[in-house]
Amino acid sequence: MTDTPTDEAPTADVGPSRAGFVALIGAPNAGKSTLINRLVGTKVSIVSHKVQTTRTVVRGIANRDNSQIIFADTPGIFQPRRRLDRAMVDAAWGGAKDADMICLLIDSERGIRGDAERILDKLKNVHLPKVLLMNKIDRVQRDKLLALVDQANKAVNFDRTFLISAMNGDGCEDYMDYLKDELPEGPHLYPEDQISDLPVKMLAAEITREKIFLRLHQELPYSAHVEVEGWEERKDGSVKIDQVIYIQRTAHKKMVIGAKGEVIKAISTAARTELEQLLDRKVHLFLFVKVRENWIDDPERYREMGLEFPK
Repeated sequence: MTDTPTDEAPTADVGPSRAGFVALIGAPNAGKSTLINRLVGTKVSIVSHKVQTTRTVVRGIANRDNSQIIFADTPGIFQPRRRLDRAMVDAAWGGAKDADMICLLIDSERGIRGDAERILDKLKNVHLPKVLLMNKIDRVQRDKLLALVDQANKAVNFDRTFLISAMNGDGCEDYMDYLKDELPEGPHLYPEDQISDLPVKMLAAEITREKIFLRLHQELPYSAHVEVEGWEERKDGSVKIDQVIYIQRTAHKKMVIGAKGEVIKAISTAARTELEQLLDRKVHLFLFVKVRENWIDDPERYREMGLEFPK
């Protein structure tokens, strides 16, 4: 008697189910949002060259084999000067201390100085597994890169170091393979097809805020804020979204609107295009610009952003 061949491939042993939170921290513009979008495989955090773009903890969810890795993209950590700065830095450290593992991302091109040096100093007293990620490795010479790795590991006892490029993906697969085996054993915390815990309305507001920054660059202070005031599901399957862009000065309003409304139209078009890709349906986006001089000191605005209001 002979065995009957089958078309079924043997099932690979992927090990026990694992799930956990991984906090990505670093100085502003270290590349955290770019990295988390790459690791998750789609956009969950806004990206711009403007510093302190990420304001609150944004979680992106990636599934690798039998592990669910929940990345927390935290605001850049810097020396706070204003109330909003303090709220963002507090959110970053709070997100780190609530995680199962902390991953510090350092811009190799910028080196270890200023904010990065202060973060390393504070990490010494955080008793969690810690991983060092040296980003932008394609932009520095190897001897400089190895010297930075040595400097960082002398300052903090990191469990592992990875040399990566968030932009082109170098080293990211090795990093993900490490994470999937280091998370705590346990059931997955989110459905397999969920990529973020950010409510879709908040994500829609964040997309518009990103387009404002990309369009205006350094012309507009980063304190511009976007809120969704209306969300109407239409019978034809499309959605009508009303958003308000809050700025602090009348002069800023003219910047956002532009001559004959050309700037606000460009922002709206770019945001609507991305929202249609995200929601996979037609979007009718209406943007309004309002001056709210003291919104940066309004506790309600902080709740909208998911931040604690600093006293």
